[in-house]
Amino acid sequence: MMIARFVLSILIVAAIVSGSEFSNTRDAKVEKILKKLNKPALKSIKSPDGDIIDCVHMNNHPIYDHPLFKNYTIQMKPSSYPKGQNNESSEREKQSVVTQLWTVNGKCPENSIPIRRTRRKEILRTKYMQRYDKKNPNIINHTKASTSNSIHEYAQIQAKGKFHGAHADINVWKPYVQTPKEFSLAQMWVMAGPFSEVNSVEAGWQVYQDRYGDDNPRYFIFWTADGYHSGCYNLDCPGFVPVSQNFALGAAVSNVSTLNGQQYHIPTTIWKDPHTGNWWLKFNDHEFVGYWPSILFNHLKDGATEIQWGGEIINFKDGSLHTTTRMGSGHFAEEGYQKASYFKNLEIIDEHDIHNKPKEGYSYMTQESCYNIRSGYAKIWGVYFYYGGPGRNQNCK
Repeated sequence: MMIARFVLSILIVAAIVSGSEFSNTRDAKVEKILKKLNKPALKSIKSPDGDIIDCVHMNNHPIYDHPLFKNYTIQMKPSSYPKGQNNESSEREKQSVVTQLWTVNGKCPENSIPIRRTRRKEILRTKYMQRYDKKNPNIINHTKASTSNSIHEYAQIQAKGKFHGAHADINVWKPYVQTPKEFSLAQMWVMAGPFSEVNSVEAGWQVYQDRYGDDNPRYFIFWTADGYHSGCYNLDCPGFVPVSQNFALGAAVSNVSTLNGQQYHIPTTIWKDPHTGNWWLKFNDHEFVGYWPSILFNHLKDGATEIQWGGEIINFKDGSLHTTTRMGSGHFAEEGYQKASYFKNLEIIDEHDIHNKPKEGYSYMTQESCYNIRSGYAKIWGVYFYYGGPGRNQNCK
């Protein structure tokens, strides 16, 4: 009996020591990741939603963590802007354009950029540990292939051709998302190359609790250079080059649309700089957020061959049932203004760097009974579409 107790004591001590070693190893990894992601701040700003925005000096810019950009000279503004778009908004339009929540409590000084601070609890989430613990911190399962096994569902307008960019005003809502591991988003895709190795730069808003820790809609970007075998959200890995001192990727949107009420939207433009080849991102009328350097890509170096606008959700089919995660407002397209979510003023930027209406486009819906889309044209809204849906319903199971 005494021998058995002694052996049990040894096993308990060994388990405690092993657990402590695992905890220490994990803690060391977390601290290493946080040190890499969170740069020294000139100033920190507490957002009303709980986020902390660090104002990081340009000398500590995250792009310098990338081996290709050790002695890189950052392009602080685009060499030119595509012709044909009116950058002046009416007062009513300005009231409908969303801003960032953290800016009500301060702004970053000159020669610095705002970066949303990554917290320990975010890293400790399983997906984050797996992602950051890899050499490439953004390996994710993001298959866009249209198969019955795909967990991604879409309602989109797609255009094919030769492009130097695209634009849209993206309506903002706060859709219900069934589980933290699922997301709902609205965005624009600018793509080139065969799907197996596609280059894509993307921007819009998303609700994704597993990533951000809450259900607020947030500005985000994403890019891939290898057909979604790997990819990068926001500044999770070096690649995108933010230059604006007023705009933090991953920060919460300050205003969202309401049913039968005020509607808010994000004017979003992505275009290829004619002199550097870099792909610039502009939110709102004059906020040049930053750019994806052309050196990151092989196919996008020559321009885009496909533009997509629309919504996307993840459906994990918990309980073998379709998710109740909503896309857009959660209402079907045919319900129209103040009920269904929309994209308006859809434009492509052609090879001559001129804004034009898309000449040809087609709609794509993964499951029309779950999420759908209806497009049209109006003098004030230009080319537009309503989209979205509630997910699981009597026709979507």
